[in-house]
Amino acid sequence: MKNKQLKPLSTVKAGETVKLAGINAGQSLNSRLASMGLVPNVEITVVNNGHPGPFVISVKDSKMMLGRGIAHKIMVM
Repeated sequence: MKNKQLKPLSTVKAGETVKLAGINAGQSLNSRLASMGLVPNVEITVVNNGHPGPFVISVKDSKMMLGRGIAHKIMVM
């Protein structure tokens, strides 16, 4: 297994594509995000990460907005 540098999704710039490594949150949030398609190794493309402004991501064929607090709990590589 390759040891890549993990970083919070909230630090990824618009236009970049990353892979989900894990979510540092409780079972309830993990379940909710999994039901939205945010599961380990899924590719996430950041559509918009403007300050201020919405944090928009694309997962598979869906776009969704996340709160910055939640985006900071999602670890990517």
